Amino acid sequence: MTDVVNIFNSWQFSFQSLAYIAAALLFILALAGLSRQATAQRGNRLGMVGMALVLVATIIFVISFAGENQLTSALLIVLALGIGAGVGIPLARKVEMTGMPELIAMLHSFVGLAAVLVGYNSFIIVPGSDSPENAFHMGEVGLAVFIGAVTFTGSIIAYLKLSGRMSGRPLTLPGRNWLNLGALLASVVLIVWFAYTRSLAMGMIPLVLLTIVALLLGLHLVAAIGGGDMPVVVSMLNSYSGWAAAMAGFTLGNDLLIIVGALVGSSGAYLSYIMCQAMNRSFISVILGGFGSDGGVAEERDYGSHREISAAEVADMLKDAHKVVITPGYGMAVAQAQYPVADLTRRLRDLGVDVSFAIHPVAGRLPGHMNVLLAEANVPYDIVYEMDEVNDSLGEADVVLVIGANDTVNPSAEEPGSPIAGMPVVKVWEAKNVIVFKRSMGNAGYAGVQNPLFFNENTQMLLGDAKESVNQINAAL
Repeated sequence: MTDVVNIFNSWQFSFQSLAYIAAALLFILALAGLSRQATAQRGNRLGMVGMALVLVATIIFVISFAGENQLTSALLIVLALGIGAGVGIPLARKVEMTGMPELIAMLHSFVGLAAVLVGYNSFIIVPGSDSPENAFHMGEVGLAVFIGAVTFTGSIIAYLKLSGRMSGRPLTLPGRNWLNLGALLASVVLIVWFAYTRSLAMGMIPLVLLTIVALLLGLHLVAAIGGGDMPVVVSMLNSYSGWAAAMAGFTLGNDLLIIVGALVGSSGAYLSYIMCQAMNRSFISVILGGFGSDGGVAEERDYGSHREISAAEVADMLKDAHKVVITPGYGMAVAQAQYPVADLTRRLRDLGVDVSFAIHPVAGRLPGHMNVLLAEANVPYDIVYEMDEVNDSLGEADVVLVIGANDTVNPSAEEPGSPIAGMPVVKVWEAKNVIVFKRSMGNAGYAGVQNPLFFNENTQMLLGDAKESVNQINAAL
């Protein structure tokens, strides 16, 4: 009987190890697939399969080694899965693409909170000893709590800003950089203090203090960032959540959690770095919470009056054009205009018009936001270009359609002292004709900066709901 139990236990360990290795490979392949539009769906499916494999392996492992508490463990697992599915499935079904940025920010907060809870639980179970190994473990717990708490409050502030429940203006406290530096140094001291404690009562003091400092630091880091720069913040918080998961993996001794956390953390950091380069911003300033908060103040000036155009007139202009470039933005997502835009693209291409899309790296409020919307509407991948690929040739375009974009096509970015100064933008004003789809002239962009493009001589405004406006153009065609 003992031999049978030993064989069974050995099989459990072997199955878990093989499942974790397979899942790690699937997650790596998923990231590789998500790097390109054409393979994104396959990458997403591979990630789902990997996560399902991890869940099955973990459930079998936990129940098998629960001893006399197998039934209780099984019931708790089913309860946890039921609660998660009960919340996640309805939320995933009803959330619109326009709500994805704030949803992702909120999900990042859950990862951070989980890392904090795992750290506290690990410390309560093993409150300390004199061994060097335990001091190292306590350091892991301290780091997990620190990164998790920063991610938790930072993600909540990002959610509030993205959802419009909090002003997008940066919070500029006096000496804010020194406040951040002081919080970091205090956190290092508290982690060292915590690592050298040997009892639950003594260790809880630095751990609670560390949690409070980290929570305040996360809040201030994101609150100090302007709303127009939130896409990079979401990417950076994604990186933070990955490192929080990795530290939780160290705390739990779970190799797969370490691997997955490192993959998410490193890929999120690299994506943030790429986006910072695309926006001519400092990567270090993102980490320090100064991203976008040191720009100038928008200068009030009279740009003159704008010119308006009708949908029928736009249709006539498009029929006579040889080259048309479409530049979408967050307004297209809000209006859910991607489907009529795809229909417009097909109609124009059938008429022999050369149609392409120019996508700014941070168009929308989420990295890749516009690419996902266009893929959803079955716009061909080979006519969707990044900003750098089309900027030099926009002067050859007969018509540029700016559908719901504002800050990403704002020529003020080329003016020193502007709040968005230095940010590369799609130079749509170089085209022969620019048609801007905008709900009304009263709304500035997310960065709160007026756009002089709207008042250029070669620009005309098609005011109203973007989806309805594109449908009217399609009808006229």
